[in-house]
This record gives sequence, C-alpha cells and structure tokens, in this order.
Amino acid sequence: MVGQVRNHPARARLVRRGRPRRGFTLLESLMALVIIGVGVLAFVDAQAAFFQSNSWSSRAATGMLLANEIRERTRGLPRHDPSTGLSLAAGGGGAQVVVGWGREAGEVTVDDLDDLDDFDGLSFGLGGTFPGPIDAQGAIVPEINLNGSARLDGEGAPVALNGWTQRVTVDKIDPYNFSVIRADAYEQAATAQLPAIRIDRFPLRITVVVEYEDPANGQSQDITRLTWIVPK
Repeated sequence: MVGQVRNHPARARLVRRGRPRRGFTLLESLMALVIIGVGVLAFVDAQAAFFQSNSWSSRAATGMLLANEIRERTRGLPRHDPSTGLSLAAGGGGAQVVVGWGREAGEVTVDDLDDLDDFDGLSFGLGGTFPGPIDAQGAIVPEINLNGSARLDGEGAPVALNGWTQRVTVDKIDPYNFSVIRADAYEQAATAQLPAIRIDRFPLRITVVVEYEDPANGQSQDITRLTWIVPK
C-alpha cells in the first residue's frame, strides 16, 4: 500500500541500539554488599560456635576419662592402711590424734599409695602433689603426636598431658546419711537406737575433680566431677 511504512530488521536494530542500557545504581550496589557482608558474618559466627562446641565436647570426654582412671586406680584398695589401720592415739596435752589417715611415712611415689585414705588431698598434674595426670596403672598420661605415638622429652620420658590435673578428696561419711561428713577422728558411741561404730568402720566418699588450665589465658576450669561411695 502506498504510503505505508514497513518495519525493516535493520531499522529495528537501530532502534534497539539507541535505547540506553540500565546498570546497577549506587544504592543497589551498597545493598548487595550489605547482604553479602551479613552472610559472611553469619558463616564466621557459625564456625566459631561449632569450634567452641567441639572443643568443649573434647575436653568433657577427656575429663571423664581422667576421672575414671583414678577410680580404676583405687578400685580394690582397702579403705585404710593394712598395716597401721586407722586409730586414735594420745597426743600432747591429753588430746587424741588420728593415726593412719593420709599417706604414711615413706609413701613418696604413686606406687606407694596402697589404701584409699592415702589419696585424700592429693593432686596429679600441673602444680600437683605428683606429676600427672595419671592412668589406672599410675603411669603419666602423655601428650599424643599426630601419628598416634606418645610425645617424649629430650630424655625419652613421656610429656604429661598439658594443662590437666586430677584432684582427689576422701571423706568419712555417716553410714545413715551419706551427705553428712564426719571428722577423721569421729567415732559413734552406742545409743538406744544405734550401735557403736569404730573410727575405721565408716563408709568413705571419694571425689575426683578434673581441672583444665587453658594455655591461651592461664585460667583454670573444673571440667568433670566424679563421686562414688565405698561402703564399710
């Protein structure tokens, strides 16, 4: 038809080329950076939380293991020394003193501890009474290399597990109420309701507290507390 304008491909391309292309505005770019930043921070925070949780789980497992090593070490030991027993003797000024509670003379190594009351107040590890921590055989629990072998010092001795300490408390307790602690010298006189109980015939309560000192900040923390009763 005369006068009718027909669309031509070349003309269409020219029209498209003439349209300005729209890019990112400054505001859009800033919003994108904010979203990416929030995502990165959330990822870093999640990683830190995972690391902290994993570290605590590992320490809790190690603490329980070390507490049970002391329990196994004391399993089968008599409550009091087989030779001296536990008794009262006359002291200065007419007072009576306990004989046989705690370590006896000459008990200077872990292998010398031959009864339960020997462990009262002892600690094995960093700044403790004995080097440690120790296992059920009384040997040092060593640091472990990446290949699974025990780490040794320059003289070939095992390097103790760093930062860990086992602290032991032994209490004489009332046989009718395990929450009541009796003094080492306590004896129960006979009454109309209860029989007499000698000084060495009370149950014992052993408590092991495992501590860990973080080398990063030097702060000590109780990781595990294990308690059990040894009947009379």
